[in-house]
Amino acid sequence: MSDAPEVRPPVVTPARVVIGLCLVAPFVAMLWVGSYAKTDPTFIGIPFFYWYQMAWVVISTALTMIAYQLWQRDQRTRAAARSTDGGAST
Repeated sequence: MSDAPEVRPPVVTPARVVIGLCLVAPFVAMLWVGSYAKTDPTFIGIPFFYWYQMAWVVISTALTMIAYQLWQRDQRTRAAARSTDGGAST
């Protein structure tokens, strides 16, 4: 048994904050209906209300992919940190 305290990586990291923002942004954009409840400007004849929502489908997909990649990198970093501890934590 070692007398050294167990060092764990912080739970809230900048990467996890960015992940959270990537996942929350589409909800905020879609729940704030007053920001897009209008017809102008139109895009190729489609009212703003509709094309704005469809644009967020693509944007949400991209943000979810970014969040997933950041999560995978965060998990690899944490696993590497655990393995370099020599298996001290259980």
